[in-house]
Amino acid sequence: MERDDLIEYSLPQEGNVGLHSEAEGVSIRKKIYKVTALLTIITIVEVCLGAVIKQSSDIWPVIKWLFIVLTVLKAAYIVLVFMHLGDERPWLKYVILIPYFIFILYLIFIALWEATAIGNVLKL
Repeated sequence: MERDDLIEYSLPQEGNVGLHSEAEGVSIRKKIYKVTALLTIITIVEVCLGAVIKQSSDIWPVIKWLFIVLTVLKAAYIVLVFMHLGDERPWLKYVILIPYFIFILYLIFIALWEATAIGNVLKL
């Protein structure tokens, strides 16, 4: 028995010429390549910094903050592109992204606060 609840979206449906034209397909693939390249470049920068700079270095705290900033940037970009938030109106972007950034800052604050407290206890 054939199921009637399954729809094959890759094939044109009755009365539908197709999902998109070849020009739109080229545009979509170009956008995917751009996203992949950007995320790959940011990841390569993070890996190279982590591999080259020693944790005992004087600039290591700056590098740790750079890791946090780059990771949050990648996450926001992924949300904008893959969850199609980039296609929405600016106020909707802000309504979604501002609480996200506030929550990330809160998590960083808690992590640093607890690390300081534990460091103080271990010094005793």
